[in-house]
Amino acid sequence: MLADRSPTIDSRRLLRRGTAVVGGLVVLSPAFAWGAQQVNYTEPLEHAAATTGATAHAVRTLPSLLPDYGIAGVDPYVGTLVSGLVGATLVLVIGWLAGRPLIPDSEPR
Repeated sequence: MLADRSPTIDSRRLLRRGTAVVGGLVVLSPAFAWGAQQVNYTEPLEHAAATTGATAHAVRTLPSLLPDYGIAGVDPYVGTLVSGLVGATLVLVIGWLAGRPLIPDSEPR
């Protein structure tokens, strides 16, 4: 049957690889911030808002944890790194918590 030939997934190995990839991207996040600054990159949505005049009517309804991917009073590259660490940690924790009910118990009840 098809189920007999399906490959098994080593969840620990998958978790280690995924954590390494996300960790590598977080460590590289200051380099992305530096590169964006070097080429004067801005978000396309900011251009659209400026073109339509929506920036004059901008209203913040909810406070953000790390506005503009940084921390006030901290070097922008360090702020970007900390912001990446916090964001990646939140995503991994939420994903882990959401996936817990999907993992079958090792012992039948």
